[in-house]
Amino acid sequence: MSKPTTERIPFEPNNRNKKVKEAKKPQPTPPIVAKKSSVTTSSDVKRGNSLGIPDEVNRRMIRRAALFCGIPTGLGLTTFIVSYFLVSKHIVDLPTSAVVLLSMLFLGIGVVGLSYGAISASWDEGRVGSWWGNEEFKKNFGYLTEAWKAQKQIVKANKK
Repeated sequence: MSKPTTERIPFEPNNRNKKVKEAKKPQPTPPIVAKKSSVTTSSDVKRGNSLGIPDEVNRRMIRRAALFCGIPTGLGLTTFIVSYFLVSKHIVDLPTSAVVLLSMLFLGIGVVGLSYGAISASWDEGRVGSWWGNEEFKKNFGYLTEAWKAQKQIVKANKK
């Protein structure tokens, strides 16, 4: 068995492997003071914590997932419209099972494309990556498999 590497995933929290053994005491809540004209939006606030995915990486993942999921899903839904048109105008006599299978194929590719879009995006903040994302997919899928193996080992250790 290989040991899990100590290399961090690009946006992994710093305190992921630390265990808190002491009981957390409830913190007293400070009094709420109304402020004048202190409206802030989420776009105004920069993320100060390291627990979330950086905005740049998040946008990149969403763009790629929308591309790799949106096109096949759109084709899957268009299959119904086109087949209805072809059958209703008596252009082609399509069996219902062929329409359902073709649309299921496109919708299934859309589900796979959603995952591929998120995993094939570059998880490094300053690096955009390639258009298809083959190298990024290999790198990020490696991160995921290492995390799954490490989690499996932790679960095994906790059961003993």
